[in-house]
Amino acid sequence: MVNQAPLGIKLISYLSTIDRTARYKFFILILTFFCYTSYHLSRKPISIVKSVLHRKNCSVPLDPSQPVIFDNTTDCDWKPFDDADSSALLGSLDLAYLFAYAVGMFFSGHFAERMNLRHFLALGMISSGVLTAFFGFGYFWKIHVLWYFIIVQILGGLVQSTGWPSVVACVGNWYGKGKRGLIMGIWNSHTSVGNILGSVIAGIWVNEAWGWSFVVPGIIIATLGVIVFFFLVPDPDIVGCRPPVHHTDKEPEEEALVSKDEGSVREDKEAITIWRALRIPGVIEFSLCLFFAKLVSYTFLFWLPKYISAKTSYDAEVAGDLSTLFDVGGILGGIIAGVVSDYTRGRASTCCVMLLLAAPMMFVYNTYGSITYAHNVGLLLCCGFLVNGPYALITTAVSADLGTHKSLRGNSKALATVTAIIDGTGSVGAALGPLLTGVISKSGWNNVFYMLIAADICAMFFLIRLIFKEIKLWRLTGCNHELEDIVINVGDK
Repeated sequence: MVNQAPLGIKLISYLSTIDRTARYKFFILILTFFCYTSYHLSRKPISIVKSVLHRKNCSVPLDPSQPVIFDNTTDCDWKPFDDADSSALLGSLDLAYLFAYAVGMFFSGHFAERMNLRHFLALGMISSGVLTAFFGFGYFWKIHVLWYFIIVQILGGLVQSTGWPSVVACVGNWYGKGKRGLIMGIWNSHTSVGNILGSVIAGIWVNEAWGWSFVVPGIIIATLGVIVFFFLVPDPDIVGCRPPVHHTDKEPEEEALVSKDEGSVREDKEAITIWRALRIPGVIEFSLCLFFAKLVSYTFLFWLPKYISAKTSYDAEVAGDLSTLFDVGGILGGIIAGVVSDYTRGRASTCCVMLLLAAPMMFVYNTYGSITYAHNVGLLLCCGFLVNGPYALITTAVSADLGTHKSLRGNSKALATVTAIIDGTGSVGAALGPLLTGVISKSGWNNVFYMLIAADICAMFFLIRLIFKEIKLWRLTGCNHELEDIVINVGDK
């Protein structure tokens, strides 16, 4: 009779047999997944709506029985994006948001380590929801002045910067280094899932009433912010659970004596300075690499639907739906990058190989992607896989590794600062990419892709020293992970 129990009851019965700490870890992983999904869901609509703020042409249905006639008027455009300089104006929206996001990121890491993470994240999500909705209100209030949209984008970028340092710090507080690449690779799919959902939701209203494309995502992230306020547990100590063991420089016997009460290691709880975080080996290299990797990724994020509309005959809704395939490929790319880097212990080498393959793939997509729908689908999946794989790995597993580096002597307060430095530097590149695209696209989309390929090559350049270090370690250890840990410890001492 037990086997006839409803599936939900079976699941509850199974969860009740799992260790209490494991249950909390699973819950935190799921909750933070949905949190950052909502962040990307709320920042994606602008890329979908760009196609209707300034159209390639206006459709004029003279008679329902007759085919649609296209003209080159701007009557269907949304002022002030209806003139010949529309690409630069749309690019200024991206710059306002992303530059504010980059600046806010450095401050968010500082505040996140000195405030209650639950309060900080909840406030950021609710504020993000309000400001996302305010962009959409511009449609209903018939606002046609650029400064309104610029101010909303600036404020939105600042509050959206609260998300990444907070969720990475929460996950890092609950999970140790074992299989971190795989776990965080799967978890990081929230970025692509959020982009996909944001595209689909925004696409529902983009051709009819684009204001709802912002208002609905704003409601979603604000609602999740309320849930975070009541349910998030950012640190195991709060509920009396065992914290994970990261890196310490105590001998195993000494660790056992220190942790015999609760099975945990006492940690330094003081937040670190930005200068100390920059001295952690690898932080500067990965930060600069992410500058260029995120430049490429965010150019696709903000301009891909517009590019597809410009290169094909698809309308804004179809172009938005098609652009989600880039994120589908990115989900798989992030997971594979995490698995490979876990197995090889080569975070930098894994990133470099994917960046190396991404450069020619972007060239192929620009050349052949618009031939047929099938070409676009297949090449977009490949581009997303290779472009987002390194970006996902650096912002998750690499950031968590460096934020719990053994030079910090077990200080759990470093995660948010290290994460903010790496992703903040990357966000400067993310701001620059869409801005350059808005300017360069006027001379042709081929030049935009040449810029992206050059940025991809620059990202590889900053990993060279770390790659040689990983190769040297492999030669000494033969990829034996236990021996690698011994060599690293001896080298550090």
